[in-house]
Amino acid sequence: MRREPQSVLQPVDEKALELARKLVHNAPFAALATLEPATGYPQASRIALAIDDAGSPVMLLSELSGHTQALLLDPRASLLCGEPGEGDPLAHPRITLIGQSHRIGREATAFAAVREAYLRRHPKSALYADFGDFAFWVFCAERASLNAGFGRAYQLSKTDLAKVLF
Repeated sequence: MRREPQSVLQPVDEKALELARKLVHNAPFAALATLEPATGYPQASRIALAIDDAGSPVMLLSELSGHTQALLLDPRASLLCGEPGEGDPLAHPRITLIGQSHRIGREATAFAAVREAYLRRHPKSALYADFGDFAFWVFCAERASLNAGFGRAYQLSKTDLAKVLF
């Protein structure tokens, strides 16, 4: 007789949502995972991160980078937020947002607000933010995986994320 594996996921509660909110909103950096255009394999890189006034993660990316080239062909991506501290890095909380990234053109009505939010978080980026090969990208999360530490895993839906990304 084959046994179905038991889910190790915890029910999403206010404590989990608060931790998710803190991890995303406090993250100055994240790991961005995209799909490599030539092979379809995942590739990850570290990027600077900000949150715009609508609660969406914002990135400033150069068109010269591999992750930008990947996003131009396939917007699906994930963002890993959460930094390890002292001791075992797997004991520290982290969240992976899963969704799509969209380039914000300079002509877009949201451009000024996105730019302002990003530069408020990363003021030194003003040195190159307006270079022709740089563009702002907004990440639209569809779901997330929250690991709050050993034995505390959660799957967050789009509805849950609406309470986190505000």
